[in-house]
Amino acid sequence: MIIPALDLIEGQVVRLYQGDYGQVTEYKVDPVEQFNLYNKAGADWLHLVDLTGAKDTSARQLDLIAKLLAGTPANIQIGGGVRTEQDVIDLLEAGAQRVVVGSTAVKQPELVKGWMTKYGAEKIVLALDINIDADGTRKVAISGWQEDSGVSIEALIEDYLTVGLKHVLCTDISRDGTLAGSNVELYVDLCKQYPQVQFQSSGGIGSLADIEALKGSGVAGVIVGRALLDGKFTTEEAFACWQNV
Repeated sequence: MIIPALDLIEGQVVRLYQGDYGQVTEYKVDPVEQFNLYNKAGADWLHLVDLTGAKDTSARQLDLIAKLLAGTPANIQIGGGVRTEQDVIDLLEAGAQRVVVGSTAVKQPELVKGWMTKYGAEKIVLALDINIDADGTRKVAISGWQEDSGVSIEALIEDYLTVGLKHVLCTDISRDGTLAGSNVELYVDLCKQYPQVQFQSSGGIGSLADIEALKGSGVAGVIVGRALLDGKFTTEEAFACWQNV
C-alpha cells in the first residue's frame, strides 16, 4: 500500500531534510486539497506529521488537523510530538484512525504499552527512526534524531510484542529526504523476523524504481512524501507500480 505523507508547520506543507528544522522546503499547496488529490488517486491511508506540535506540544495544530480529517474520506495516521495520553485522546477525537508515537515509545515504553492495551494495538503506530552503525547494529534515535537511545530496534519490537504490537513505521535516517532509495535489505530482514508486524517503510523514495524495489520485501505500506510533492511521479503512477505485482 502506498501511503502519501504531508508534514505541516503552522498549516504550511513542508519537508525537512533528515529531520532538520533548519533545512525546510515549503510547498505552496493547500493540505486539505492535497490530501483529497491523494485520496482520489486511490490512497485509502494518508500520513500526517504535525511538526509544530512535535516541537511544542502546546502549539499542536488540532483545529487544522480536525479540518483536514473532516475534509477527506481516507483513513489518516498522525504523529508529531505525541508524549501524553491526552495527546492520543486529542488526535483520536479529531478523527485520526491511528496515532503515531515516536520518541515516547522509546523513552517510556511502559506508558505507551498501556495506551496500546487501553485503545487497542491497531490504533498505535510506533515510529522507529534508526541509525545503522559500522557493525550493522540498528539503534533507535530519539528527540528528532538528535539523540541515540542506545536501544536496538529488535529489542524494542520484542518488548512491544507483549502487548500485541501491530504497526511499525521504520525510517533509516540516512535515507530520509534524500530521494536516494530505501534500505530494502533492512525491511526484508525486519519483515522476516517479525511477520506478525505490519511494517511501513519511510525515507528515500525518489523514483518508481524505488517503489518497485520494495515489492516483495514484506512491507505493508510505503510512505511517500517529498517525491510526490516534487513531481518525481504522480500518485496514480505510484499506485499502479505497487499494484502491478
